Amino acid sequence: MPSSPHVPDPATAGPDPAVEHARRLTDTVTRLRRALRSSIRTDYPWESLPMAQVELLQTLAAAPLRVGELAARQRLAPNTVSGLVGKLLDAGFVDRQADPGDRRTARIALTPAGRRQLDDWQHAHERRIATALATLDPADRAAVVDALPALEQLARALAQPGPGPGPEQGTDQRPAQESTAD
Repeated sequence: MPSSPHVPDPATAGPDPAVEHARRLTDTVTRLRRALRSSIRTDYPWESLPMAQVELLQTLAAAPLRVGELAARQRLAPNTVSGLVGKLLDAGFVDRQADPGDRRTARIALTPAGRRQLDDWQHAHERRIATALATLDPADRAAVVDALPALEQLARALAQPGPGPGPEQGTDQRPAQESTAD
């Protein structure tokens, strides 16, 4: 009797290394973000701006945008972005400007106060990360620095629209929306 090719049984096969790497990276990025946010708020009590608002300020630092453009860039629902913009307007970090291309719409622009808030946020995070990096041994610090180009490339790849894993892997295909509460 001829032997059939050996097909591994998924139930007994080991975990897929790519999936394990993705799981580990997801866990690490989540823990880094949480630890940074927590330590910044402890070290700098004035830092209470939710990350979703910071991300809008970072996007607006390049150029004023319409709410719809902001929503598309952040991959958030327009009504979510409208709510965030409302909070930033109330805080004086952004203002509405007439859109020269379409007087029926407005562009959202960073104010000088918003620029200062964003600069303060950036400097606080840079100081905190520099302090934490200094605690690592030189080889680990070099490994983190050496990984930055690949991590930047990964961030660009993730920012590109594209199909995600399908439902057969039990994942939701809707774009992720960041909570405005963090």
